[in-house]
Amino acid sequence: MSEIVNRVASSPILSINMEEFYPQEERMIFDLKGFLFQELILREKDFRQALKELNWSLYSDKWVAVTCTADAIVPTWAYMLVCTYLEGVSRGYVVGDLIMLEQHIAEITLSAINPSDFKDRPVVIKGCSKFPIPLFAYGRLVSLLQREARSLMFGEPCSTVPLFKKGKS
Repeated sequence: MSEIVNRVASSPILSINMEEFYPQEERMIFDLKGFLFQELILREKDFRQALKELNWSLYSDKWVAVTCTADAIVPTWAYMLVCTYLEGVSRGYVVGDLIMLEQHIAEITLSAINPSDFKDRPVVIKGCSKFPIPLFAYGRLVSLLQREARSLMFGEPCSTVPLFKKGKS
């Protein structure tokens, strides 16, 4: 009887599983709506006092989107002031919605990848994960790796969908 050889394990293919390194900490919204007088007006003195009294540990190690869901004109400095309290407490934050927050997280996370580590190698980007990875993170990953990788595939090493293959030079 011949020995069973795992050809996938011995291949030069590099596999990237975004679930292994994509941040999974909780995402939260900080809504300025609750700090507005009659959901219309921001009173500076009251706002500053409310922020001083807020339990900021609620945002500890979480990703935060600072936004205002009320149809009100909120001065730019109000968002910035909230950010000064989140700095050093939260994992990270953006002024915007949860989609903008997720884009920010993707950029931070993917900037840690060194594309030259994938130079002239076939790369499989794993697709199934228990944690939701946003589509734009996959798109950004392609933009980082396509210049370097010999080929890009999506799926599992034993069953992939080809995305890109460098031409012979």
